[in-house]
Amino acid sequence: VLRGSGDYEVSGVATLVDADAASLAPVAESRYLAAARSSSAGALLVHEQVSDQLADDARPQIVVPDVPSALVAILEVLYRQPMSVPGVHPTAVLGRDVRLGADVSIGPYAVLGSGAQIGDGTAVGAHCVVGEGVEIGHSSVLHAHVVIYAGVRIGSRVIVHSGARLGVDGFGYAWTAQGHRKIPQVGLCLIGDDVEIGANTCIDRGSIGNTELSAGVKIDNLVHLAHNVKIGEHSAMAALVGVAGSTQVGRGVFMGGQSGVIGHLEVGDGARIAAATKVLKSVGEGETWSGNPARPNREYLRRQAQVNRLPRTLERLTELEAEVARLRARYIEDSEEKPGDVPDSPSSGPTPAS
Repeated sequence: VLRGSGDYEVSGVATLVDADAASLAPVAESRYLAAARSSSAGALLVHEQVSDQLADDARPQIVVPDVPSALVAILEVLYRQPMSVPGVHPTAVLGRDVRLGADVSIGPYAVLGSGAQIGDGTAVGAHCVVGEGVEIGHSSVLHAHVVIYAGVRIGSRVIVHSGARLGVDGFGYAWTAQGHRKIPQVGLCLIGDDVEIGANTCIDRGSIGNTELSAGVKIDNLVHLAHNVKIGEHSAMAALVGVAGSTQVGRGVFMGGQSGVIGHLEVGDGARIAAATKVLKSVGEGETWSGNPARPNREYLRRQAQVNRLPRTLERLTELEAEVARLRARYIEDSEEKPGDVPDSPSSGPTPAS
C-alpha cells in the first residue's frame, strides 16, 4: 500500500542512518521507529504492523506485510547485476569435445577440460578451471578462480563464488606398514538446481558413493563438506561450518557459523544447529541443538545458567566454610576440660569401693 505521493523518485536503498533524500530506507520493527523519525531518507519501506505509528510522517511510505521479501524485489530493480557478454575470450583454453550452449560466456584464461558441457546462458569467469567431463546446467555462474574437478555435475541457476573448489578428493587413507596409503576417491560430486556456494568453500567428491547437495541449498564462505555428505533441499550453512564424511543433513536445516558435525550421523529435517555448536550424535527432526558438546537447546541453556551461577555459589561456599570453621573452633573451646574440673558422670550415686 502506498501512502503519500507516488511521484517521489528514489535511486537506491540505504539504512535509516545512512540514507539521504534519494534513498528508500526499511523500517521492519518498532525498535527502529525513533531512527526512522530522525532519518534523512526520502521514502520509507514500512512493515504494516508499525505503519500506524508513522501515520503522521509526511514522507512517501510503501507499507508491506514482509519487509525482507519486498526488499528483494526492490533491490533487483534498483541494482541490476551486470550481464556477462556471450562469447569465448581468446585467451580461454577449450579441450576436445567441449560442448557450449547458446549465449555462454567463457572469461579470460578459463580452462575447460575435454568433454565438458556448459548449458545455455551459463557464465564461466576468468581463470576458472572446469575439469574433464564436467556438466553444468543453464543460467549458472562460476565467478573468477573457481575450480571444478573432473566429473562434477552442477545443475541450473547455480552460483559458485570465487575460490570455491568442488569435487576435491576426500580425506581417506588406509594405515599400512609403510604408513598412510591413499584410498582412491572415485565417487561423484552432484550439485542440484538453485544452489549457491560461497567463496573458498571446499566440497569433496564421494569416496565410492556420491556427495550430494539437493536443490535450493545455500552454502556460505569457507565451508567444508567431506566425502559422501548429503544435504537436503533448502538447507543453509553459515561460514566456517564443517560436516564430516557420510553425514546426512535433512531438508530445511540451518547451521550457524563455526558449527560442526562429526561423521556418519544424521541431522533431521528442519533441525537448527546454533553457532559454534559441535554435534557428536544424531539430531532429531525439528530439534534445536547448541553448545560444545552439543545438547538440546533448553538443556544447554539450563546448564549455562548453572555455570553462570558458579561464581556466587563459590562465594557462598567460602562463606559457609568460614562459618563451619568458626563453629568448630567454638565447640572445641567449649568442650575442652579446664584444670581441676571433674567430668560429669553418666550415672549418679556413690562410687563403688575398690
